[in-house]
Amino acid sequence: MQSYKDLIVWQKNFELVKSVYNLTKQFPREELYGLVSQMRRSAVSIPSNLAEGYSRKSRQEYIQFVRVAFGSGAELETQLLLVIDLKLANKNETEKVYNQLVEVMKMLNKLLSSLNPSLCVFKSHNL
Repeated sequence: MQSYKDLIVWQKNFELVKSVYNLTKQFPREELYGLVSQMRRSAVSIPSNLAEGYSRKSRQEYIQFVRVAFGSGAELETQLLLVIDLKLANKNETEKVYNQLVEVMKMLNKLLSSLNPSLCVFKSHNL
């Protein structure tokens, strides 16, 4: 692999970020500095940390950055569950983004376990 952009997990995350941006466009204006900002930061953090970790060329640093990306995914999961409960956006669209996130989290988990088999396993919640 020549670049972090060759990683399928990075590519899927990049698509997830665009989906989060599109979803949050529907939110009420009063959420602009609340959930909109927080969700976008969480989403952007995932592929950004993958890129930075990959660029470090150290296995231990890479693992740390993948773990941070995983943590950002968990943040985003919590925020999406809140969006569903508060009915801030179309439920079908929110579930679509949530399913993208679940796929990404599974891929991150697989990447973590390939780098260090003793790391934890992601378990998604049913909506």
